[in-house]
Amino acid sequence: MTLLGASAVWPATTRAQQTATPVIGFLGGSSLAERRPLLAGFRQALAEAGYVQGQNVAIEYRWADGQYDRLPALAVDLVRRQVAVIVAGDGPSALAAKAATTTVPIVSNTGIEPVQAGLVTSLSRPGGNLTGFNLIAGPLQAKQLGLLHELVPAAKTIAVLINPGNANAEHDATTVQDAARAIGLQILVMRAAVESDFETVFATLARERAGGLLVNSDVFFTSRRDQIVALAARQSLPLMSVWREFPIAGGLISYGPSIAAAYRQIGVYAAKILAGAKPADLPVVQPTTFELVINLKTAKSLGIQVPLHLEQLADEVVE
Repeated sequence: MTLLGASAVWPATTRAQQTATPVIGFLGGSSLAERRPLLAGFRQALAEAGYVQGQNVAIEYRWADGQYDRLPALAVDLVRRQVAVIVAGDGPSALAAKAATTTVPIVSNTGIEPVQAGLVTSLSRPGGNLTGFNLIAGPLQAKQLGLLHELVPAAKTIAVLINPGNANAEHDATTVQDAARAIGLQILVMRAAVESDFETVFATLARERAGGLLVNSDVFFTSRRDQIVALAARQSLPLMSVWREFPIAGGLISYGPSIAAAYRQIGVYAAKILAGAKPADLPVVQPTTFELVINLKTAKSLGIQVPLHLEQLADEVVE
């Protein structure tokens, strides 16, 4: 009788211990393989605040593998799981998480403008259940276009690649077009939502004789950067991106915030929320420094002479 009683109690005790361990739900539009290096920084920030995965906090991951239409269901799944906080690793994930719950705290890492997107009331006082890091990738596009134009001054037409599945894509395309008009450039807007679109896109770029390509900030593009870089190289097309991963992979140049720093910040904020802070009281953090990365090997293969002042300004040079 005693043994039966003890065996009946242990499962309940185990369940109570499991319930006491907070669970972070990580929602990403990309894949684990793509984000694995960045997740180390995220977990390190948690550990520095006293939350160690496998000891006193659990993390459950949900990945859309670039298929944004999967994100709403994945977000709802995390809400049903009753996670303590949802960490949204990109803009599409943040929108899906926000649509799935108004009560579960959300920490986002996004390049979309959070006020315009309805994610927060203001950057200083978010006012709801979401806060995080705003990469402000879109407003940087005028600077990116200017840098690309400096490297290929003879180019009259520059293409911008956007993902129509990204809620911010058309706005970003308009931003690039406005910036182009100011310096006398024509912009060719190209759209790709699945891998099979890339061949069509680059065939059009060849036909239209585009002199450069600006790849918009999008996790789908970042996860397919090797394919995009290879296609650009095949056409000797100078490629600019927000993210350093592109010139590291063989693209020409990138200018934008550090996504590694962003992942650390969302780890810091996730830890604060686990400790009792409210998203409404945590200001949305914005980057204060930006990285310029230039691939000199690619520049040489394209016959581009990189101005010395750009080499000196670069945070990293690939040779």
